[in-house]
Amino acid sequence: MLDRIRNFSIIAHIDHGKSTLSDRMMQLTQTVLDRDLKEQTLDKMDLERERGITIKLQPVRMEYVYKPRLSKGLQNTPNRNLILHPKEDWQNQLFILNLIDTPGHVDFAYEVSRSLAACEGAVLVVDSTQGIQAQTLANLYNAMELDLTIIPVLNKIDLPASDVHTRAVEIKKILGYEIEDISKVSGKTGEGVDLLLQTIVERIPPPTELYT
Repeated sequence: MLDRIRNFSIIAHIDHGKSTLSDRMMQLTQTVLDRDLKEQTLDKMDLERERGITIKLQPVRMEYVYKPRLSKGLQNTPNRNLILHPKEDWQNQLFILNLIDTPGHVDFAYEVSRSLAACEGAVLVVDSTQGIQAQTLANLYNAMELDLTIIPVLNKIDLPASDVHTRAVEIKKILGYEIEDISKVSGKTGEGVDLLLQTIVERIPPPTELYT
């Protein structure tokens, strides 16, 4: 059923943790077993592993059982007209999350555009130790042009240099999202990632038709 499908990309500036976050999502959804999980699982090209960056888009299908949580309603969030609300019949239902990991490096912006065109939503990852960078904004504008639902995420909250409050205020000021609507996660430790998966189900709309 289409209403149980979510198509989304993870977009960010280079080295803000997209691939690590993708790995954690696959681990939590048991798409990849713990013993088979290796750093940057989606980066299959030798050059990608050698340089530690994503070059070509990589799609992955994850199965996620939705278990709703108590959460505050969204405020004046961009794309608020596209926000979904959990339904009673979603409880313990299986959702298909189609994730496309994308490059953060400016030289591979074309790959980002290709992936976004096949999605209804985007997870915008910001490194909580560095804040918003140039490619963060470039990728965000691409997603907004396609009218995608954006989920802002602060990553690397486990690091000593992380400044979640300052970066959240920065996102609110520059991007217009309310602080309480920003997901806080650590792709490395997995903290907050399950809540992010729930947020993806709740906020990103299903496709209107199957892509072939």
